[in-house]
Amino acid sequence: QVQLVESGGGLVQAGDSLRLSCAASGSIFRITTMGWYRQAPGKQRELVARISSGGGTNYADSVKGRFTISRDNAKNTVYLQMNSLKPEDTAVYYCNVAPSINAYWGQGTQVTVSS
Repeated sequence: QVQLVESGGGLVQAGDSLRLSCAASGSIFRITTMGWYRQAPGKQRELVARISSGGGTNYADSVKGRFTISRDNAKNTVYLQMNSLKPEDTAVYYCNVAPSINAYWGQGTQVTVSS
């Protein structure tokens, strides 16, 4: 069984940085593409970044150049470094495999960016 626990969110000002962490249980982590997703109020959940088991990365256009996804397979953890945050980055951030699996959604971590 896979459990994903997100942490690191908070309330920041525009231009600030945050680093999110996602701790994963289960043996599949090291062979699985992982993703960070977000859901803003009134909007659908979207994939913002993903990283393959080999370290290849992809980003949504809206975060390209500002966000960096990374992983530490020894710690079963995936990270999202978010720089130059904007108010439109405000959302609940989740990690999951990519493509996502419904049973793996956790509670997420709230990121709020004030202008």
